[in-house]
Parts: sequence; C-alpha cells; structure tokens
Amino acid sequence: MSKLNLTRRAALLSAAALPLFGLPALGAEDPARAAEDKLWRKTYGLSSFGELNQPENFPHFAYARPDAPKGGQLSQEAVATSYDSLNGLILSGNPAIGLGLINDSLMSGSLEEDNALYGLVARSVEISPDKRQYRFHLRPEARFHDHSPLTAKDVVFSLTTLREKGHPIIRQTLRDLESAVAEGDDVVLVTLHEGFGRDSILNIAGQPILSSAYYAKHPFDHSGMEPPLGSGAYKIGAFEQGRFIVYERVPDYWAKDLPVNVGQNNFEAIRYDYFGERAVGFEAFKSGAVNLHESSTASEWATGYDFPAVRDGRVIKMEIPDRRSPGFQGFFFNTRRAVFKDPRIREALGYCLDFEWSNRNLFYGAYKRAHSFFENTDMSAEGLPSPEELALLEPLRDKLRPEVFGPPYAPPVSDGSGQDRALLQRANALLLEAGCKRQGTQLLLPDGTPFTFEVLEFSNAFDKVVQPMFKNMRLLGIEARLRVVDSAQYKQRIDAFDFDMVTDRKMIGGVPGEELLAYFGSKSGQTNGGLNLAGINDPAVDVLIDKALNAKSRAELVFICRALDRVLRSGQYWIPNWFSPNRRIAAWDDFGHPDTFPKLDLGIGSLWWWDAEKAAAVKARS
Repeated sequence: MSKLNLTRRAALLSAAALPLFGLPALGAEDPARAAEDKLWRKTYGLSSFGELNQPENFPHFAYARPDAPKGGQLSQEAVATSYDSLNGLILSGNPAIGLGLINDSLMSGSLEEDNALYGLVARSVEISPDKRQYRFHLRPEARFHDHSPLTAKDVVFSLTTLREKGHPIIRQTLRDLESAVAEGDDVVLVTLHEGFGRDSILNIAGQPILSSAYYAKHPFDHSGMEPPLGSGAYKIGAFEQGRFIVYERVPDYWAKDLPVNVGQNNFEAIRYDYFGERAVGFEAFKSGAVNLHESSTASEWATGYDFPAVRDGRVIKMEIPDRRSPGFQGFFFNTRRAVFKDPRIREALGYCLDFEWSNRNLFYGAYKRAHSFFENTDMSAEGLPSPEELALLEPLRDKLRPEVFGPPYAPPVSDGSGQDRALLQRANALLLEAGCKRQGTQLLLPDGTPFTFEVLEFSNAFDKVVQPMFKNMRLLGIEARLRVVDSAQYKQRIDAFDFDMVTDRKMIGGVPGEELLAYFGSKSGQTNGGLNLAGINDPAVDVLIDKALNAKSRAELVFICRALDRVLRSGQYWIPNWFSPNRRIAAWDDFGHPDTFPKLDLGIGSLWWWDAEKAAAVKARS
C-alpha cells in the first residue's frame, strides 16, 4: 500500500498502456531528447505543493535516534480476530496485520510532513516541465530478501500489476498511471494521463515493489498463506494462521543506512497476536504475553490498570498528545438500503445518541464530541460560508440542500439525562415528516414495513455504547440490534456493503487528496472493497473532490475542504461519535523511545527500541 497513510484499497486500463521491457536508454545521441532533458528538474524528494522540510543529503530524520540499539521483540494485539491471507494487495482474503513491513517502495514518507516523500529505492527523480513524466533513477544496491537485484523491470511489473489486479483502492489510486517503462535496469519512466491529479505521482511512488521473478511462479491474485518475497526491513517469520504472526528484522537489509531508515526498524522482531475479544488481549498484556497495549476505551484506561505490575512500576502508562487530526468516527448509515434513503430519517436517529450522558457515565469525561469530517483542523467548516466557499458552492446550488448555505450541521447537545424528551420529540417529528407511521409501540416505514435495522461489529466492545441509543430508538418504535461476527465475515460483508449501519473511523491527512475520493467519491461507494461505506452518491461532492485533488496550494485546498465539509454534514450520512486528544499507551518498561514524537505518528514499531537494561530490571522484579 502507499506510504501516504492510505492504508486500505479505477477501472482496468487498456493493453496499450502495458510497459515495454529492456528499451535502451535514450541519451545525447538524440538531439531533441537532449534539449528536452535540459528542461527537466532533478530532485531527491516529492511533495504535494513542492515544499520539502529536509535538505538534500540529510543524514536522518530529526525524530529518529541514529544510534538506537537493535534487538528485542515488540508484541501487540492485532485489531482483528483472525486472518487467512498473507497477501494484503488484493480484495480477496482477510490479510494479516503488518504486511506493509515487508516491501519497499520507490520513495518513503516522513512522519513530520504531510504528503512528502524522499528517496528509498529511487535515489533521485527527474520531472518534466509539464509534470506529466517522471524518470526515477534506482539504487543499484537495491535487493530483495533472496539477494536478487531489484530492477526497473520489477518496478514496472509492480505498477502495472497493481493497476490491473490490485485491491480496488490501489487500482483507484493508480488510475492516472498511463505507462511505466524500463529505460534500463536502473531507470523507470512514468507517464501520467492527461488531467492527472495533484498527488498521483505520490501515490505511484509509494506503492510496494514486487519481485517479477517471484510472481512469474506464483499467482499474484492468490490469497494464500505462502510468505511472499519482499525487499523491506522485515520479512515474515513464524506464524500460525489466525493466531499470531511474527515479522523478523532482515540483518543485511540493503537500505538500513539510507537517511529515511537511519535510527528506525530497531526491533529484532515485531509480533501480532490475535484474540477473539479485546478483553482477552488486555489480559494477555497484563500477564506479559503482550508487551505493549493501546487502550481504545476510556473505561479501560480509567479502571483497568489496578494490577501489581502497574503498582510496582514494571508497567508504565503514557498519555501522549495526539498531534494528528483525529479523523472522523461515527455510526455510518448504509444509504444503499431503503430504510436509510431519506436524510430526515437519518437525522432523526442522530437525536437518539445522548453523548453528554455517555461521556459522563461511560467515558469518564475523556472525549470531545465530533462535529466535522475535518475535525480539529483549519478545514472544518464554521459559521456562514465565506466568500471563497460561496464561490465554490453557488454553481452547485441546484444540487445542494438549502442548509448548506447556513451554519454547518452540528449534532444536538442533550440535557445529559440519557433520555432527552425535547430531542426525542424532534426525532419523532422528523420521522413523521418522512412518512413513517406509528402502529402501537412499533414504528412503520413509509412502505408499511416495521422499522428495524442492525449495527454490524466484529467485537462486543461497543455493546454498552449502543444499548442506551437503542433504548431511545425503542421509545420511538424502532428496533435496532447489534450483530457481532468474526473479523473474516466482517471484512466480507463490509467489502460487499452488506450491512445496515457500521461503526468506523477514518483518518484524513493535513493535505487531503486521494482519501477524499476513497471515503466520499461516488465510484468508491459503488465498487466492492471501496471505503465509501455510507454509499455517498452526490454529484456536488464529486465536483468538490475533483477540485480538491487539483488544488494548486494548501490555502486553496482549505476553502475547498470547508465547502465539502458543509455538503457532507448536510447529508446526514453518519451519527458523529467522539475523539480523544491523547493516545493512551501502556507498556512493560522494556522500551526506549524518542524524547519528542513526530507529528503524524508515535512511530512505535519504527522509532522505539528495546532497552536491554530496563528489560532485565523488569524481569528481575517479576
């Protein structure tokens, strides 16, 4: 997957775009080419708007400790109940967590910069004057784990295979790739389609590079359990399907001394253990079978750490400010289903979630209510539309709900009783306005069928959260149920959009681009495996996304995203949840970590290290 944090998931391109291997490099013997080449710009990195924080030949990222010791094992719980595939690049199968560790890409990102890449397999890149062509110069020392050379042929194979056979999300991100041509063993020429998006080349440069020789003998589109050949800092070690997987550090990793890797990839092994329930995983952490745990619930953080290892200091708790945007989390309506077609019905159900009561009684006051799809950023819409926003919205007025031109929709604030009569009365009025009818204690939809639906989950963790909301819905005559399935079935149903409502959290970077298309674009909502879970199918949204993908500056992008936020919030596609300003990390005191964490992530698997002296002291006290 791309190293731009689009961690999951376009039509097939024509055969005319397939690469030609082994073409001789064109040089000074071609006068036209020589004259043209003088206009090309050579660089060591790429970014959305051209700015790079790091100078050329920088020694390492400032957030990495260059002399960090190597060794030890980081073990964590997998945020899933099982897995049945070691191929995370296709739609079929339920892939193991962590597979991105095994492959390198042309360029690698920084944890301090949104949408910026620096050379990894590619040592440099030349850019044509119209930015439609990019010539990547590869490092001759690049190797796969079997020590075979990583060449331009492998890059071309990877890009074309992923474009045609990859997960729908990958295919979508590569839609602007017209061709990739090997101009020699160490040079790849990438050409983009006319009308390419701003970040298209970043998506291409962040794709995993696969071995063409390996996949000549193994079908790429097979979701089996054979460990694939990789080129990254880690390779797959011991594993047991559905129970655990270990990634082993490659001691002679070819790129370990490159600036983008210095001080990183410090653990000898990274292990993920799978448990049926998070509560079981937490018990494994308390016993020491897992040595690092991130608490995802406020109640666990507030009440779950009264055990001996915490009291005597062998386990430490850390609340670390989360400098990222929290993204957006909520209960998402599947608007493909007839029950949720009417936005008035969707809005009515939002009045049944009493956040103020839940935050006080369930969450220990730890959360803030989410309002925006761009929460806690300068891209969140506020007040009336600005002149810049109106310039974007007015041409779309006939496609928009009138409330888009007023203050953006915000979820209601309750009286904190858990059963706010005024809010429930407003919900009932909306339901009746939408054509629903009351029949005794039951609410009937406009077509006369009982109003019932399910919330799909793969864990019981949300049960205590949804039950108070379900209680309020029953007062309105609506029967809602929680349906818990295993993670394999959950993935199959999510990929096929086979659900009524689902809880989800998505992240948005500081320079939103491709993720907007994946989360909100109409095509994503019509493609199995797409991330547009709500099924948003709005031409106005698509127009604004296209403008965002082609914004020429961040200032322009800010106004576009504010306008998009207004349109999305007016659509009532979700019941907004909440967010925490902090990451809650608990760990056995075996680790060292940077004094200052980078902005975009804590870098637990990449920047932290095993402190042998501290680990020995913990063991001695056990």
